[in-house]
Amino acid sequence: MATYSIQWKASAAKELKKLPRDIIKRILTAIADLATVPRPDGIRKLVGSESTYRIRVGEYRVVYNIFDDRLVIEVIRVRDRKDAYR
Repeated sequence: MATYSIQWKASAAKELKKLPRDIIKRILTAIADLATVPRPDGIRKLVGSESTYRIRVGEYRVVYNIFDDRLVIEVIRVRDRKDAYR
């Protein structure tokens, strides 16, 4: 099975840095797991997009794109669930 590379949008990295340390560790672990299994159980495909998905990490949501042709996962957003889809 191929391993995907993880790329971060600058805005997503900035959002991540603002979170508490314990949450950052959990989110980074979940994103690292996406490199081997980009579509784990519990993900949701976002409506209106071909390749955009989200995973739950506690009260936070990680929104990301999967590019299967290039084996790349691009993290777009890391936000509290109440703000994730605005």
